[in-house]
Amino acid sequence: MKKLFFLLLLVAALAVVWIERPGRDPGVALSPALDAPSGNASVAVETPDDAPLSEPESRRAPESDVMEAGDAPPDPHSRDTETQDAPDAVSRKEATAEIVTPEGDTVRKGTVEKGDTVGELLGSVGTGETRHYLRAAQQVFSLRKFRAGQAYAVVTDAATGRVKRFEYEIDDRRRLVVEGLDDPVARLETIPYETRLSFVEGVIASDLFSAVADMGEGPQLALRIANLFAAEINFIRDLQEGDSFRVLVEKLYREGEYKGYGKVLAASFTNKGKTFEAFLFRTGNEREGHFYNAAGESLRKTLLQAPLPITRVTSRFTNSRKHPILGYSRPHLGVDYGAPSGTPVMAVGSGKVIKAGRAGGFGNQIIVRHHQSLESMYNHLSGYARGIRSGVSVRQGQIIGYVGSTGLSTGPHLDFRIKQDGKFIDPTKAVNPRAPGVPRKRAKEFAAVVAEYRAYMNGTRDVGSYKADDELEEHDSEGQ
Repeated sequence: MKKLFFLLLLVAALAVVWIERPGRDPGVALSPALDAPSGNASVAVETPDDAPLSEPESRRAPESDVMEAGDAPPDPHSRDTETQDAPDAVSRKEATAEIVTPEGDTVRKGTVEKGDTVGELLGSVGTGETRHYLRAAQQVFSLRKFRAGQAYAVVTDAATGRVKRFEYEIDDRRRLVVEGLDDPVARLETIPYETRLSFVEGVIASDLFSAVADMGEGPQLALRIANLFAAEINFIRDLQEGDSFRVLVEKLYREGEYKGYGKVLAASFTNKGKTFEAFLFRTGNEREGHFYNAAGESLRKTLLQAPLPITRVTSRFTNSRKHPILGYSRPHLGVDYGAPSGTPVMAVGSGKVIKAGRAGGFGNQIIVRHHQSLESMYNHLSGYARGIRSGVSVRQGQIIGYVGSTGLSTGPHLDFRIKQDGKFIDPTKAVNPRAPGVPRKRAKEFAAVVAEYRAYMNGTRDVGSYKADDELEEHDSEGQ
């Protein structure tokens, strides 16, 4: 009996330890929508207020740390892990702020947290019915696309305490607005920014990224410069100490806070004593502007100098090279670029994808057919960019895949090849004509734009007098 008594006592003690172990909250259940694999989370459209907001969709290759051109640099003062692991009440308080307008309305601003629902965001303030707000929002924007990490604001009416306006930032350019007390109406708005013109210049000591960082700028600007002159300069092979750059670029602000880069209006890059220039100009009725040198020649060519903006050459085009895996010599009819796995790979020219799939020792492969009987081939990829498949058209500079080490490969790199008239050629010797330049009838107008931008860059015109042209969209240096 004593043994049985002590055995029961031991079991009871273990049960208490299990129930009260640190980190266990028996009153909180995991959300199946957030714990399901990416793409499988379900949201009940008929009761959207009960569905947690989804996390940002994962990409097909491990490039989540790679920033797109124009993105704002990460905020070094973002919430640390202690805040993220704090109880909901604490993190919610720290993540939101309330102000009262002169009319007495309360404005609550915050950031969507993992597990939040739209209904909770609306119902946590005010006393009115929020379901009609959800129905209105669903008319213009799918509630399935709400993401954690995005900013939101809720305005409550001073007299009734009911919600009268809800804002949600879809991305850095658009926001959802739902407004009204009894019969709310939803719409999508363009987010307004204050545009300031900035002039940046620097000298290369080791690499372009370091030189740009030394000027207090973000890595996105280095990518913009490299993409802009990619058809003129091979930033992998040709960059050297003492090269210099000058850039006239817009910077975007909201409520006085820097949010990222806008358009590059003009730039110059001096490489090995030769200066290349670029000026943004719109030649027709389209909103997109293209880049031209001072003579009015397009900076766009049939092919970019390389499919990666900044990396290193690990193997060149040759008719005899000892294969690192097979162990015998054979032709290497391409150029190998060493880069970390997941580095974005660009299409060197516009064309049509004729293959996107497995190709034996080449691993994951993409082949793009261009004009002038040219084909470009990208091998050993870790994955393909979203939407890339056989038959789709791609634009010069568009990201089509990601560096990897699939197939016969000793490490992450891109095997890049070009065919002309069905025969492999050295990519550095491919025919590369320019796109059309500035039309003669627009030559005087273009010359005036060049003079204006040079005045800003030379300091004879104050950058503070600049008025942004919201109609004009930058095209070439974005790789679009």
